[in-house]
Amino acid sequence: MELAFIIEKFALILVIFVISLTVAAYSTLAERKIAGFLQDRVGPNRAGPGGMFQPLADGLKMFFKEEIIPTESSKALFILGPSLALFTSFLGSAVIPWGQDIEIAGRQVSLQITDINVGVLYIFGVVSLGVYGIMIGGWASNNKFSLMGAVRAASQSISYEIPLGLSIIALLMLTNTLSMKEIAEQQHGINWNIFYQPLGFLIFLICSFAETNRTPFDLPECETELVGGYHTEYSGFKMGAYMFAEYLNMFLASAVMSTLYFGAYNYPGMDWVNEMTGAVIGPLIGMAVLMLKIFAFIFLFMWVRWTIPRFRYDQLMNLGWKILIPLAIANIVITGIVITIIDKL
Repeated sequence: MELAFIIEKFALILVIFVISLTVAAYSTLAERKIAGFLQDRVGPNRAGPGGMFQPLADGLKMFFKEEIIPTESSKALFILGPSLALFTSFLGSAVIPWGQDIEIAGRQVSLQITDINVGVLYIFGVVSLGVYGIMIGGWASNNKFSLMGAVRAASQSISYEIPLGLSIIALLMLTNTLSMKEIAEQQHGINWNIFYQPLGFLIFLICSFAETNRTPFDLPECETELVGGYHTEYSGFKMGAYMFAEYLNMFLASAVMSTLYFGAYNYPGMDWVNEMTGAVIGPLIGMAVLMLKIFAFIFLFMWVRWTIPRFRYDQLMNLGWKILIPLAIANIVITGIVITIIDKL
């Protein structure tokens, strides 16, 4: 393996890691600012100009706060829970195509850490692992409220991963590939999958809210019933790890939806822009376009949180099993019929 290739990949991993951390950190500020706007108040405005240093202040506060481990807890698992939740939230970004290849010093540098031919399955596997961090943390706390939150998280994840997977099957029937990069390249210009799979996207969006434990599906936390849910006994940096993992998962979910349904880095007139700007600036513009799409989805996550009330637990289960799964199956059948008709024409 060439040294230059290793350096390229290491640099790309470092850049994506820093971008993910920055977006997750400032998503906390954006959420509080959006909440303030929707509730007709200012929001954080003391730490730095306009509150720009608030995420740094929150991070330092979490880092220096006293770490309390309950005496009756399973100490090793108590530490493993938030560590696993934070670790798995980083893994999904490895297969996201962040832009077209860039030409640097005569070398084609890919803006994707790895292009595996089962990228979609890889993301599903990583997302499935994330719930183990919540389950382990809730179990290890030896607290009935934490355990109830962990059980809710597990059952919610099982319920909504089924329609999530079924919604993707219809998309894969159209694209004939599991590679995230190939799916992105097929959406050149404005040939986006959202125009062919609007129902599939709606199901995927709803399930993404449930998978990231965001309102109105934040039953594992549910302060009104479970004090704080699975992280009731956590404090300091471990509590911060759980919170950070949630915002990283929201960032990943937004990136996946942008890639699968909204053309990833593609936009109208991209070829003309690339000709005008060159082999470096053009792909970077495409990467900026992808980030704008991701920010739009993150804003949607936050807007919904401060607009829609939390579901009851029975409503959560009914929506997943009795509505979304039948809709996803119907979408697969309709997609198959349409593809068959088009092939015979």
